[in-house]
Amino acid sequence: MSEKVEKPVEKTAAQKISKFGSFIAGGLAACFAVTVTNPVEVVKIRMQLQGEMSAVGENIYRNPFQGIVVTFKNEGIRGCQKGLISAYIYQIALNGSRLGFYEPIRLTLNKYLYPNQESHHIQNVGVNVFSGAFSGIIGAVIGSPLFLVKTRMQSYSTAVQLGDQTHYTGVWNGLSTIYKQGGIGGLFKGVDAAILRTGAGSSVQLPIYNTAKNFLLRHDIMENGPHLHLLASTISGLGVAVVMNPWDVILTRIYNQKTNKYKGPIDCLMKTVKIEGPMALYKGFQAQVFRIAPHTILCLTLMEQTMHLVYSIEKKVLGHD
Repeated sequence: MSEKVEKPVEKTAAQKISKFGSFIAGGLAACFAVTVTNPVEVVKIRMQLQGEMSAVGENIYRNPFQGIVVTFKNEGIRGCQKGLISAYIYQIALNGSRLGFYEPIRLTLNKYLYPNQESHHIQNVGVNVFSGAFSGIIGAVIGSPLFLVKTRMQSYSTAVQLGDQTHYTGVWNGLSTIYKQGGIGGLFKGVDAAILRTGAGSSVQLPIYNTAKNFLLRHDIMENGPHLHLLASTISGLGVAVVMNPWDVILTRIYNQKTNKYKGPIDCLMKTVKIEGPMALYKGFQAQVFRIAPHTILCLTLMEQTMHLVYSIEKKVLGHD
C-alpha cells in the first residue's frame, strides 16, 4: 500500500513578493483608502478646531456627514480632498517605516531578551507591541512635516474660518514656506505631540486586536478566517480611536497654530481642558471613528489585491516564481 504524499502548500503572493514590492503594495492600498476617507479627515480636523480656546463652542460642523455636505457646498470636491497629496506621501512614509523598522527592532529585542534562542521564531506579545509602536513613532517623526502641511491645508477655508488660517498652494509650497520661516525646527514643530499620538494609538492596536480575535474564537462566535480578522481589526480601530482622539485634538491644534498659543502638548492639554472642558478632547470623535473603520477595512481588503498586482508585475519583470 503506497504512502500518501502530501502536496506542498502553495505560497501566497504576500509570501512570494519582495520587501520592496510589499512596501509598494502597502503604499498603494493605503493611498486608495486615504482617497476615500480624506473628506472625513478634513471634517475631523475642522471639528477639532471648533471653539478652540473658547468656553462657548461653535457648532458649524455637527457630525461627519453634515460636515462633508457643508464643505462640499462651500468649497466643492476640491475642498473635500484638501491635503490629499500630502496625505499620500505621509502614508507612504509611515507604511515604509512600519515595514522597514518593525522586524529589525523585533529581532534586536529578541536577541537581547532570548540570547540562546532563534530570534526569528520568537513571538513575544510585549516585544511585538513595542516594536509596532516604536516603528510607528519613527514613521510619525519622518512624516511630521507632511502631516503639518496636510493639517494646515485641510483647516484652511475662505468660507468657514476656524483656528489660525494658513494658505498653501500645494505640498511643496507649504514645506518651502515653513522652512523659510522657521528652518528645520519649523518643519518639525509639534513632533512631540505626533509621538504621543502615534505611540498611544500603536500601543493599544495589537493588544485590542488579539483580545477581540481570541474572545470571538473562544466563545465560538466566529471561525478563524478573513471575516474574523476584519471584525477584530474594526474593533481594534474603535479602541485606537478612543485612546488616540485626545492626543489627535492636541496634535491638530499645535500643528495649526501660527503663534505660540501652546508651548507644547501638555500645555495644550491643560489649556483645552481648563477653558473648554474635558469633552473637548473628544471633538471630532465621530469623524475619527468613521475615518479609522473604513480606512482599516479598505486597507485590509485592498492589500490582498495590490499584493497580487505587484507580485504579477515582479513575476513578469524580474522572473520571480
